[in-house]
Amino acid sequence: MEQQQAAPMARNRKVVLREYIAGRPPREDDMVLVDGGTVALRVPEAAAPAPAVLVKNLYLSCDPYMRGRMRDFHGSYIPPFKPGSVIEGLGVARVVDSTHPGFSAGDIVSGMTGWEEYSLIDRPEQLSKIQQSDIPLSYHLGLLGMPGFTAYAGFYEICSPKKGEFVFVSAASGAVGQIVGQLAKLHGCYVVGSAGTNQKVELLKGKFGFDAAFNYKEEPDLTAALKRYFPEGIDIYFENVGGPMLDAVLLNMRTHGRIAVCGMVSQNALTDPVGIHNIFCLVPKRIRMQGFIQSDHLHMFPQFVSDMAKHYRDGKIVYVEDMSIGLENAPAALVGLFSGKNVGKKVVCVSQELSQCTF
Repeated sequence: MEQQQAAPMARNRKVVLREYIAGRPPREDDMVLVDGGTVALRVPEAAAPAPAVLVKNLYLSCDPYMRGRMRDFHGSYIPPFKPGSVIEGLGVARVVDSTHPGFSAGDIVSGMTGWEEYSLIDRPEQLSKIQQSDIPLSYHLGLLGMPGFTAYAGFYEICSPKKGEFVFVSAASGAVGQIVGQLAKLHGCYVVGSAGTNQKVELLKGKFGFDAAFNYKEEPDLTAALKRYFPEGIDIYFENVGGPMLDAVLLNMRTHGRIAVCGMVSQNALTDPVGIHNIFCLVPKRIRMQGFIQSDHLHMFPQFVSDMAKHYRDGKIVYVEDMSIGLENAPAALVGLFSGKNVGKKVVCVSQELSQCTF
């Protein structure tokens, strides 16, 4: 009987959640980098009854929704992390070994993976192959990934835009906001964005082509600021912030306006989230305000990939990402989202073996 050759081994560092948090944004010491010991670079025999895929992680995505998974709350659309267990999120990875017929060693894939150097994926159906192209690998976590699709589905499906309408985007330089604004411009809309630094404001007006932008931290009266930028009112608000910004927007919305609620990052830092005082504006102005998550609109995903890739290649959409190098820097990268340290889509490069490749 032929003896199976021993699998090569590798060290596997991991980022684990120390304990649940409550009433505040995450801190770096809520997460810890641990040595997970050596792993065999082969799908273990114990996983053989159910197809599995072993991957080497290349890029990890930092996203605001991950903060919600760090608290002991089970009423959301995605379950919380488990203290003492590896954090997970969206990533791009290279297949090392596979017992699934749809994946082979060397394939580049995207999907939910662990914040670690190697991950055993026991639900390979959640992975998607990345076909070789001229688009940078890491962009599959942003421009062609969940943030890009969130922008696409939210703008076209929830906002129902019309040419010439007035569009406001908060947190506009982030992973989602930068794409929403550019899609709105391509659609023939007038677009204004808000951000938290003057550097980001210049990015919105220069690189992303917004008609105007302002630093909300320098505006003592947000209602007056929005009136200044939208003297005729706002038709579409792409909501990423909540709190006082939403209150000011409500006073400046036009009749039959639409608000797509993507996130409310301002609420992450508060033990008692601030309520909305101007909610009655929804009634006389007949405003439609709708929360959404991108996974409810997956029927649009093939068209999204086709459209976004073409826009990128044609130079009609540009994309900015903020990359940290090394798994050890992943906790700081995630924490920085909640204080606005990132400029563009926040990504962690775990391995630079394919850093110069496009797929």
